[in-house]
Amino acid sequence: MTEAYGAPSPQPPADPPVPPRGPGIGGRIRNWFLTGIVVAGPLAITLYLVLWFVDTVDNWVKRIIPVKFWPDAYLPFPLPGFGVIFAFLGLTFLGFLAANLAGRSLIALGEAILDRMPIIRSIYKSMKQIFETIFSRNGTSFRKVGLIEFPGNGMWSLVFISAPPPDKISASLPLPEDHLSVFLPCTPNPTTGFYFFLPARDVIEVALSPDEAAKLIMSCGVIQPEGQTSPALAEAVRQAKALEEDAA
Repeated sequence: MTEAYGAPSPQPPADPPVPPRGPGIGGRIRNWFLTGIVVAGPLAITLYLVLWFVDTVDNWVKRIIPVKFWPDAYLPFPLPGFGVIFAFLGLTFLGFLAANLAGRSLIALGEAILDRMPIIRSIYKSMKQIFETIFSRNGTSFRKVGLIEFPGNGMWSLVFISAPPPDKISASLPLPEDHLSVFLPCTPNPTTGFYFFLPARDVIEVALSPDEAAKLIMSCGVIQPEGQTSPALAEAVRQAKALEEDAA
């Protein structure tokens, strides 16, 4: 039978879609190798740091504790970790002594002696203040995280909210506003940064722990904290801008 005039000619059947080819043997080896690095890398670095810490403490304590108290003197192989145990027990016992009247008296006597040494006095007082600030249970330093508008309008940076300004500085700051002292860390090295005294209204406190904020800063945003952090930060900024507009 002949085809009708003007009728479309039948089209040949389309070729079946070609399934995508998987990676070759070279690609598979590369993927396996990278996966092995991801799995073994953190474990290796963690183990190295732990062993380095244990070995360092053991070497320090071995200079103080007599050899007869070390298990290595009676075993055919070295047994790491006893220096850490001795250090922990020694520091705990020292804290126990410092908590009673006799211990406080000895510490006061030692500090009085150090106070008479010009250079050592300054170093000791600075180190003592830093350690008391970091390890004090009641300290407020770096317990909270906030947002400030820096380095320009619409640019927001994470800061660590530190202790309130001392009285001598507060007396020189504009009144009657309350001020906060904040530390703005640099990325990816948070040990350097900028220290500000800012009005409390310019600092937005956010629900982030200092550890989460440090990870976020050091990773340049790659390691995000768990939970709805980004929407929460955006909402905090939006509310702050709305309050500024209402005040204007």
